[in-house]
Amino acid sequence: MAKSDFELIMVVVNQGYSDNVMEAARLAGARGGTVLNARGTARHDAEKLFDIAIHPEKELVFILAHESVKDEILHNIYKDVGLFTEGQGIAFSVPVDDVVGINGTKAPKKKKSKETLVEELVEEVKEELKEEETKNEEW
Repeated sequence: MAKSDFELIMVVVNQGYSDNVMEAARLAGARGGTVLNARGTARHDAEKLFDIAIHPEKELVFILAHESVKDEILHNIYKDVGLFTEGQGIAFSVPVDDVVGINGTKAPKKKKSKETLVEELVEEVKEELKEEETKNEEW
């Protein structure tokens, strides 16, 4: 499977900050995103370690973005709703292998069986032989 030109940016923020995430992402070229409600499970000792209050109610924001704007999107999100802001966001991205349903993308072709591939190859060879035969008759 070939890697596409898209990356999936995932952002975890305190509840109520997903609009801030999307505003920052759009300024860098993102077109849209998907927000899911979630609940964090961080341990209370993490509050002491990072010297922040941890709010368990979270929002997950998924943004599918072209790799050419990924870094700028992540940077904008970090500036506006990073870990040391009220949104306490963390963001990361992962490469995406295949994408369908976005302008400029298409559904992957179905994999053909070996039998179908052999049949198609036989037909191609027959056609080529027929063309060669016709050329030879013309001479």
